Amino acid sequence: MKKKLWSLCFFCFINIASHAQEKPVSSQYSFSLDEAIQFASENSYQSINAKRDVAKALQRKWEATATGLPQINANVNYQNQLKQPVSLIPGEFTGGDPGSFVPIVFGTKEQLSATATLSQLLFNGSYLVGLEAAKSFLQYNNDIEEKTQLEIRKSVISAYGSVLVARESVKILEKNTETIAKNFEERKKIFENGLAEEEDVEQLQITLLQLTNQLNNAQRLEKIALQMFNLILGVDVDTDTILSDDLDSLTIKNMDSSIINKPFTIENNVDYRLGYLLTEQRRLELKLERSKALPTLSAFINYGTQANSNTFTFLSSDQRWFQSSILGVHLQIPVFSSLGRSAKTKQARIAFEQANTSFIEAQQQIQLQYKTAISDYQLAIETLETAKQNLALAERIENKNQIKYSEGLASSFELRQAQLQLYSVQQEILQAMLTIITKKATLETIVNVPNK
Repeated sequence: MKKKLWSLCFFCFINIASHAQEKPVSSQYSFSLDEAIQFASENSYQSINAKRDVAKALQRKWEATATGLPQINANVNYQNQLKQPVSLIPGEFTGGDPGSFVPIVFGTKEQLSATATLSQLLFNGSYLVGLEAAKSFLQYNNDIEEKTQLEIRKSVISAYGSVLVARESVKILEKNTETIAKNFEERKKIFENGLAEEEDVEQLQITLLQLTNQLNNAQRLEKIALQMFNLILGVDVDTDTILSDDLDSLTIKNMDSSIINKPFTIENNVDYRLGYLLTEQRRLELKLERSKALPTLSAFINYGTQANSNTFTFLSSDQRWFQSSILGVHLQIPVFSSLGRSAKTKQARIAFEQANTSFIEAQQQIQLQYKTAISDYQLAIETLETAKQNLALAERIENKNQIKYSEGLASSFELRQAQLQLYSVQQEILQAMLTIITKKATLETIVNVPNK
């Protein structure tokens, strides 16, 4: 019985240990482009901090509002005069000789007081401007968050496209390497049988080595592109993320020139709104300096209680407490500041005028960015169409040279040049597809398509 019990315990121990050594399965994600954009808008590091900035702005707005609401402060003060001050009074006050002085101690040794004060701001020009500024500051942070979301969207699109391009590049290089390796082995056998020149084999070997090197680098770049994509999403960089969209369908989806024909409303541009809010900030600063010449009116009411004793008897029920209360109004009127306020007001006015000038310049820059983005997008579409035509031509040229080479009508050098030309065009068409995707995202960011 004991042997069976020990065997059972040993089996359980081994089973638990084996489970403890198992590695936890890492999370895996699968995204279409739209799903990736939605995920990043909620989980990316930039998005999380942008939302926190808005939350801080809300608290700052309430902070500005609270300064004009009732304020209550309480104070408790305990004093123990270890050595009480001594005063001298004329001796004749106590029946002594004229000209003499009698030492006397006034008050008790210990005192305890408690007061509570309610204060209320009745009028202050700076407070009213502060409320307006807090509202503007909140709007500014909301627009900053919107701009952050637009930049995240553009980054996700670019990173998504980069991963797809990297993967297609690996596939093309694998196919090309496999083809060249096959040709190399065939030509090598022909050479060994004395039916081909050594230079033909060496030319193929050079091409094979170059393709192998490019393939290895492309595989590394594919991993890096995926890690960069994960970083933008806000997940662990080593996550094995699956991309459900393919490069061809994504390119076709982004070849929509209707966005070019739509009228551009500059007021929808986030940078325009941010520039306007900066001018508003300068206007409020000017208004604030002007408000400092207005009077400030406040009121308060105070209630307190105090007890005195030569020993600490404040917790006794027999201790006597004496109450006091004050109601007051305070009016502060700025009269003369040796033109200091005037100088600050003039500085604020100049800053406001500078902000207006910068805002006009910003509008011109946004218009130029829009026109440049349209031109770049159109060029990207045209470049892709040209690359497709070049690819068909390069494939035909390479195929003809393959036939000529096999029949002895073309040299190995001519074949190599045709192959390199084909490989170059293959990469160009991949980059052209990525450029269409990224340039479309840039144009959409300027016109603020996601939030229209």
